[in-house]
Amino acid sequence: MCGICGFVGAQRGKREDILEEMMEAIRHRGPDDGGSRIKGDAALGFRRLSIIDLENGAQPMENEAGDKALVFNGEIYNYRALRKELAEAGHVFATYSDTEVLIHGYEEWGEQMLGRLRGMFAFVIWDEGKKELFAARDFFGIKPLHYAMIGGNFVFASEIKSILRFPGCGKRLNEEALEQYLSFQYSVLEETFFKGIYRLQPGSFLRWRVGEDAPEIWSYFEPSLAAPWEKSEEEWTEAVDRAIKGSAEAHSIADVEIGVFLSGGVDSGLIASEFEGKKAYTVGFGQEGGKYNEISWARRTAGECHLEHRGRQIREEEFWEAVPEVLYYMDEPLGDASAVALYFLAGEASKDVKVVVSGEGADELFGGYRIYCEPEALRLYQRLPLKLRKILARLAGHLPNWKGKHFLIRGSKSVEERFIGNANIFSYKERRELLRVPTAAPGPGNLLGMDYGRSRGMPDADRMQDIDLRYWLPGDILQKADRMSMANSLEVRVPFLDREGVFALARRLPSDMKQKDGTTKYILRKAASRHLDLATSGRPKLGFPVPICHWMRSKEGEKRLREAFGGEASRLYFRQEKLEGLLEEHLLKRRDNSRKLWVVFCFCVWYEIYFCGGEVYK
Repeated sequence: MCGICGFVGAQRGKREDILEEMMEAIRHRGPDDGGSRIKGDAALGFRRLSIIDLENGAQPMENEAGDKALVFNGEIYNYRALRKELAEAGHVFATYSDTEVLIHGYEEWGEQMLGRLRGMFAFVIWDEGKKELFAARDFFGIKPLHYAMIGGNFVFASEIKSILRFPGCGKRLNEEALEQYLSFQYSVLEETFFKGIYRLQPGSFLRWRVGEDAPEIWSYFEPSLAAPWEKSEEEWTEAVDRAIKGSAEAHSIADVEIGVFLSGGVDSGLIASEFEGKKAYTVGFGQEGGKYNEISWARRTAGECHLEHRGRQIREEEFWEAVPEVLYYMDEPLGDASAVALYFLAGEASKDVKVVVSGEGADELFGGYRIYCEPEALRLYQRLPLKLRKILARLAGHLPNWKGKHFLIRGSKSVEERFIGNANIFSYKERRELLRVPTAAPGPGNLLGMDYGRSRGMPDADRMQDIDLRYWLPGDILQKADRMSMANSLEVRVPFLDREGVFALARRLPSDMKQKDGTTKYILRKAASRHLDLATSGRPKLGFPVPICHWMRSKEGEKRLREAFGGEASRLYFRQEKLEGLLEEHLLKRRDNSRKLWVVFCFCVWYEIYFCGGEVYK
């Protein structure tokens, strides 16, 4: 695990100083060691967090001839099998690292190597003979990679803050990214919040040759669902249990101790039950046993799994103090308050270990979100004529809040209209009313149109799951997991996101093995019940809930929001009277506007850091 950066092309002067600046910006990703290679057209940089082959895994790494060099962030769990195959084909290895397997694998198989890999990765290979750069990102987007064309140079890095150190990289806000963020709560576009800086999408690779204006990009993998297999419930339970056990074993490869993130729920509990480590970590807010604190549940699960457990309660004051630092490490705004909880959690674990395993991906693969049960709840109502449902929805919209209002409104819409992912903060109309100068950005439904088109004919719950696999999972869940763990120099591994075993099985699950009689992750819970008691395997999902609704009404919370909403970002981009109205409604408890307020608050704090010379954290 590490951070990578570099540039290739026209830049010649002060390359050592430029590369050192870029590497320093991501030192937190690899505090153990650093390495650089400046040769020919390419300058490659690397920061290392030593996990595998502690003595000999240094990067950048060259092939025997010295005409190809690689920098790599991630872990390849089947590297030993690939190394054996490559050695039998005549390749000579100098180390036992997974890094060297990648460079020889590329020599042997080219881009076809990607389909052979089992793991998480973002890497760049420079071919001096061909004057060609090849870069790839893993199947689900566990590891990040960003790039930009600046003055004839192809510039890349694990994090945007490293690219911003390159000479001539001006900072200009991508206002279309802001507008979509207000709906999705995360950066949803290929072009980031910084104009001209892009993310390589999950399951994609690119090629770029010196002198070209832009790279060519291809997709080699899509996390699509497929026609379900016919198996009995017992057969599915056995298959899921076996796949997760195999993935947990593969993700245990390391030359250092591994811990586990543990909530009180089924996802992390199942991983913990298959885990061979000794230590588990949890954070919570407020008193143990309360709505926002799962420490007692996690301690109970840790006892079942014979793990040492450490839990930490986060106070409101330290929560607010941490927000700017969290947003600095995120690179882009993220309106998900659980990122702050994850930041503290990673900090606790990093005191003891360099690697943890975690339960990310289970909800997206096995149907774990309550919203996926909505199509079944709406099924009978949607048999009514659409025209009648539209009339009822219009009438409901003019009435005060009551229990059935939301049901009538959502029941009048197709799944494409009502679902854009697990976060749906501001509607298209609301965000245009909030923004001082709206852009020509399409509405969320139009943005997702092609994706919904691919899933036509599937059950609505599966179509919703497909959207989350493509957007919510890499944009929110995995983004915060990578940034918050790396901010604390900690590697997070996600055994559920195993393409060969777990995903290959989960994509074939029939709907009634995911949601059944109102129960989410039905078959995963059945598998977990083999290892955990019913209180854990059947417990509803909470994750790491944060009491922002209440804390925004506290004296400190109101002060923080008013400071942010009085700053430059708010004055430049938002209608002040609209923000004030949302805040007053919330403070007076007329409506829970906490998620809308939090999304805008995070953007304002982030903008202060990156565009107004705010404090830079190192």
